[in-house]
Amino acid sequence: MGNLDQLMQPRHYCGLFGIYGHPNAAELTYFGLYALQHRGQESAGITASDGVDLRTHKGMGLVAQVFDKNNLRSLPGHLAIGHVRYSTSGSSSIKNAQPLAVDCACGQIAIGHNGNLTNAAHLRRELESLGSIFQTTCDSEIILHLLARPFDGDRVHSLEAVMRRIQGAYSLLIMGEDELIGLRDPYGFRPLVLGKLPVTGVEGTAHRMAYVLASETCALDLIEAEFVRDIAPGEIILINKDGVHSINPWAGTQQPRAFCIFEYIYFARPDSDVMGRNVAEVRTDLGRRLAQEHPVPADLVIPVPDSGNWAAMGYAEAAGIPYGNAFVRNHYIGRTFLQPSQLIRDFGVRVKLNLIDEIVRDKRVIVVDDSIVRGTTARSRVATLRQAGAKEVHMRVSCPPHMWPCPYGIDFPTRKELMAANNTLEQIRDFLGADSLGYLSHDGMIAATGLPATEFCAACYDGNYPCPVKDALDKLGMERHRARPSVSDLVREDKQRPLL
Repeated sequence: MGNLDQLMQPRHYCGLFGIYGHPNAAELTYFGLYALQHRGQESAGITASDGVDLRTHKGMGLVAQVFDKNNLRSLPGHLAIGHVRYSTSGSSSIKNAQPLAVDCACGQIAIGHNGNLTNAAHLRRELESLGSIFQTTCDSEIILHLLARPFDGDRVHSLEAVMRRIQGAYSLLIMGEDELIGLRDPYGFRPLVLGKLPVTGVEGTAHRMAYVLASETCALDLIEAEFVRDIAPGEIILINKDGVHSINPWAGTQQPRAFCIFEYIYFARPDSDVMGRNVAEVRTDLGRRLAQEHPVPADLVIPVPDSGNWAAMGYAEAAGIPYGNAFVRNHYIGRTFLQPSQLIRDFGVRVKLNLIDEIVRDKRVIVVDDSIVRGTTARSRVATLRQAGAKEVHMRVSCPPHMWPCPYGIDFPTRKELMAANNTLEQIRDFLGADSLGYLSHDGMIAATGLPATEFCAACYDGNYPCPVKDALDKLGMERHRARPSVSDLVREDKQRPLL
């Protein structure tokens, strides 16, 4: 059995939170990141500004481990951005923790990034050949280098130029000394929402409004901010002393949409609203449709917590079978628990999930999970259920089989490691040791969202990558030794596309 990392679900990407116009900006950003902790558990950081200086504090670990009252007090100002990270590009290390901040010819800039650039290696080689010196091995720094280059005209034209150079998935928060900027890539892979919060309790601020940008609406809820709207794909939002301004260079074009459908299935918190739909409602409907497509006589429906909870409730409701919680999750396993001793490895999935044997003994059990990637975890759970005395174990999955890796910011394995890409349904069932196995169909998954298929990226299921993938899928590619081309080679390769 591999280490615990190999037993876990697909990795989260990152969470963003930013606020402009509140005297307690850093503290509110802390709470916003707390609400978004599910999106990244390796590192956390906040950059704040008092209108003159940018100050940053970041570290490895969970939000509550990185921040305390003292370091929050060291981040004064009315403007802040924060970031929680899971490393989908570049290793998990303090040098790659975000926000990334610099002081350059264009002023002080800080950036937080959710997503993956698909032409990152090419752009980095190009920038290095022109003299850029990189301090990290994550693709986000490429955006910072492009932003920091001298430009003619206003900031908006500079942002548009950068957006036309980078490819892939990105929701970004960018801040200067007295400005907060949010933007989404033109495909709209990653979520970003706008909220507003009245500033009260401070003299002279009774009628002021603070504005918030966040990855999910659950972060707005925690600080009691009002949801305004989703940031549109390709949209640039500028927030400063003059208010909120919107620019969309792609408005009116036929740019395809490609929102990551896995947000609904796994990543987003169930209390968040995504594209006008509550996530818990969508997951419940995924379960209902799964029951219609793959019915089986049974005594009990149980979820794999936590993301399988709502789909299991929907399945039980539609099937008319009792719902029960048999797996108990240990919520205190953090990202530091990645290299356990051999003794702990032998405990397998019980480290993360323990089973209440009495609930499943002598019963025909349906287990509802959100995904099966490598299959190792699901196999261990089936074995645990059999050891507990379950008479039958039927696996049901609330999405289609994962067939392709994701280059846009989900840390799926390579295709050779994906169980469904290399085995038939019967082979997977036999490997798991289940009595039956059923995946939700692609059409059923789309129907549960209530939105047209043209709104989504479902490349991990169907292999239809909406955005070009220029570089090989290699999470640690920028850390590996490689020969760098000469400037003349790069000019010949890309002579029609100036850097800005």
